[in-house]
Amino acid sequence: MAGLVKLDDRNLARRVAQEFRPGQVIALGPGLPTLVPQVVPDTAGVLFLADSGALGYRASALDQERSGPEPSGPNTSVPEAVDSSGQAVTLLPGGSVLSLVDAAALVRGRNAGLAVVQPAQVSAAGDFSHWTTAATPGLSAPGSAVDLAAGVGRVVAMMSHAALDGSPNIVAQCTHPVDGLGCVAIVITDVAVMTVGDGGLVLTEVAPGWRADDVAAITGAPLEISNDLREMTFDPPSLTAPNKVYPDGLSAVRDLPNGATVMIDGFAGPGGMPQYLLVALRDHGARDLTMISNTAGIARVVGFGTPPGLEAIDHSILVDNKQIRKAIASYPVSPSASRPSSFELAFQRGEVEVEVVPQGTLAERIRAGGAGVAAFYTPTGVGTLLAEGKETRMIDGREYILEEALRADFCLIRGYKADTLGNVVYKGTSRNFNSVMAPAARVTVVEVDEIVAPGELSPEEIVTPGVYINRVVRRPDGFSAYEQIE
Repeated sequence: MAGLVKLDDRNLARRVAQEFRPGQVIALGPGLPTLVPQVVPDTAGVLFLADSGALGYRASALDQERSGPEPSGPNTSVPEAVDSSGQAVTLLPGGSVLSLVDAAALVRGRNAGLAVVQPAQVSAAGDFSHWTTAATPGLSAPGSAVDLAAGVGRVVAMMSHAALDGSPNIVAQCTHPVDGLGCVAIVITDVAVMTVGDGGLVLTEVAPGWRADDVAAITGAPLEISNDLREMTFDPPSLTAPNKVYPDGLSAVRDLPNGATVMIDGFAGPGGMPQYLLVALRDHGARDLTMISNTAGIARVVGFGTPPGLEAIDHSILVDNKQIRKAIASYPVSPSASRPSSFELAFQRGEVEVEVVPQGTLAERIRAGGAGVAAFYTPTGVGTLLAEGKETRMIDGREYILEEALRADFCLIRGYKADTLGNVVYKGTSRNFNSVMAPAARVTVVEVDEIVAPGELSPEEIVTPGVYINRVVRRPDGFSAYEQIE
């Protein structure tokens, strides 16, 4: 349209960045979305995720607008890292690299707060066809677009309002194969901003120099005009990542409610168990808890090298304090009938319930919960008591049991070292259930021996990215994993 100027890609990226919130993981699809890190300050408090697995990165030095010097130090540059378009990027201090499986699990598990995609078309109902699908007529090629559409709670469409031939990209119904159904929350184009509601598209902002009727004239779907219609602005976000470090264990679990489901690691002996957080939860006193753990407290009765006159701190302290209603565990009993655990005695008295799960199945049910997988089939337990009442299916001549995923309200885990962003490193076999549980809870609290600044952990040694950790607590100097025998 004569005299009207569309936004350039850089200002389009600046407007998209205004949708970000502190601490969010922003999943970026290929194409236009990969321009956003170029216009967002490194201190904006968000983590960009590429489907390459890069998490927490910035644009390369050639592309990035910045007000300060290039970061320096051994852990600030990983040349091998690329974004969703295959362009080189640099990890920020505290950034890490995920496998494609883990990156997809992060998205499916709804741990990314927002996704930015570049559709070829968006419909009035919020459906979209990705530009890669439109670019290959007759052969759908959505890449990660379908994952982002299904896994992220809020999808932002970043796109041109019209195609090169002038035909509208905002349409009543998509004419290309649909890659995301009813998932787009907001459409940001080079001429306007539109929200998607139950009644269709609402025009809320226009580019400088544009009017509502100018936008409507190049839109292929009905537009409702907002009463608060305004001109687009392009100020970058001013955000700060939330502080994840808590002063002590009790403050980190103080809001854990009665009746909650809690994951607590504990392979067997004291190693890898969050004893400090267990004590904090006992002191907090929340009751009627469902506990998900490999064991239900056997370190205290087995010993595992416990010094004379002491007993290990384990799940038993919660059972003895009448806080546990049910345990979901793979090894809820002591290996010695002559030394029953506190949980066994409580079960014999009818005070607690138990659901026994094979160890590998327990780990996979927890992993599935964190990865957004509702259920899976496994051959483990077929023909045993553990299969009773469960759906089964024959696959390639072998019988499988359907097992449902597990999630929790809170998760208490043990790490070795963490940075203030929540990135965690484990020590030895303490990684076992801790790293699996971390993504599977609404609130995950990690207890570590040392807390360091972002960048002091190498991206290659980070096992649990900070996106899965809500609270970090340092185990006090002198804290003992044992208590005096009463």
